[in-house]
Amino acid sequence: MGNFQRNKKRYSSNRAGGFGNHRNRPQGGRGGRQGPQEMKPDFDLFIKKAKLVNEEVFVPKYKFDQFGLDSRLVDNLAKRNFTDPTPIQDEVIPHLLKTKDIIGIANTGTGKTAAFLLPLLHQTLKNFEKRVLILAPTRELAMQIEDEIKELAKNTSITSTIVVGGMPIYRQIERLRKPKHFIVGTTGRTLDLVNQNKIKLDSFDTIVLDEMDQMLDMGFLPDIKKILAGVRDNRHLLFFSATLDKNIESIAKEMLVDPVHISVKTGQTTDNVEQNVVRHTPEQDKFELLLDKLNEEGVSRAIIFDNTKHSVKKIEQKLLDKGHKVVAIHGNKTQSQRKKALDAFKNGKAQIMLATNVAARGLDIPNVSHVFNYSLPQSKEDYIHRIGRTGRAGNIGFAYTFVPTSRSH
Repeated sequence: MGNFQRNKKRYSSNRAGGFGNHRNRPQGGRGGRQGPQEMKPDFDLFIKKAKLVNEEVFVPKYKFDQFGLDSRLVDNLAKRNFTDPTPIQDEVIPHLLKTKDIIGIANTGTGKTAAFLLPLLHQTLKNFEKRVLILAPTRELAMQIEDEIKELAKNTSITSTIVVGGMPIYRQIERLRKPKHFIVGTTGRTLDLVNQNKIKLDSFDTIVLDEMDQMLDMGFLPDIKKILAGVRDNRHLLFFSATLDKNIESIAKEMLVDPVHISVKTGQTTDNVEQNVVRHTPEQDKFELLLDKLNEEGVSRAIIFDNTKHSVKKIEQKLLDKGHKVVAIHGNKTQSQRKKALDAFKNGKAQIMLATNVAARGLDIPNVSHVFNYSLPQSKEDYIHRIGRTGRAGNIGFAYTFVPTSRSH
């Protein structure tokens, strides 16, 4: 795929300049957040009725077997009962097959991952010299993407590996001894391996940023700049997210060449989520209020978000002491511990998962009935992504945000 022509208008490590005053780095990058700052309570945002809209049935322009994709990919989709693309897949795949730079925006749970993987896998099957680097903000999302590669590429010779922190680097180095078509990683571990000369950036012709709004946040941006400065000049860039503000969009456009901007958001990500607040005063026991909510009828599988690892650990122990089946994910746990916890929650062995923001984005966890923001999120985007873990696949979900208030309120 390396012969398509592009302008030399590309993003270099010196181009943007002036990005020295970083905001706190999101968890999943190098070092995690330091001293998280909560957003101010926004009752217009936190209190909403669910709005199940009877939308028109989507009729795609294509079926998967009409894109011209390799038949093995189509067969693998058919085995999973996928014949019709989702709106983001229907719009994005034809452009990616033409190697267009893309900004793709779509609701969570609408198939963004397959939208970029299918054409990239197809192009790799046509040219085994192709190399793709996919960057994600958290280890969990990176692992989920690599799992999807393995599923979609069954019965082919495509190879992939994952490079993330929290796992032994020597094992990742060993897997990199043989070239891989796809490398999926977090920026910190990727740069560690670049610095050790185990990953050669100039071998990649395609870079994907998943959850681009967080990847281009000031905490990650210096690492992204270093990576993009090292890859080929005629690189193919794909940026995907569920949310995008104007500032991040302008940064993204500086990096892209004549990008196709595709947005297929259908209403708000949170339309299927019944949202409310739990007000608490300094005199009240906040944990007891949480227990009351967890014991309400209909709470079958819940995620509780808090901003710090220390607080997550405290709540985990308290819930275990009360007899709840609970697991926790945070930066102090090894990757194998985090994976074990996530698997237990997905498989129903645990009904409650406690997490920092590492579980807020991109993770596909079925049948989450409730999300509890035990601490206020750090931004509106964090809030939207957190509560987007529930109300998926056309179901109604419930989200409660704990809001401190004075006694006189």
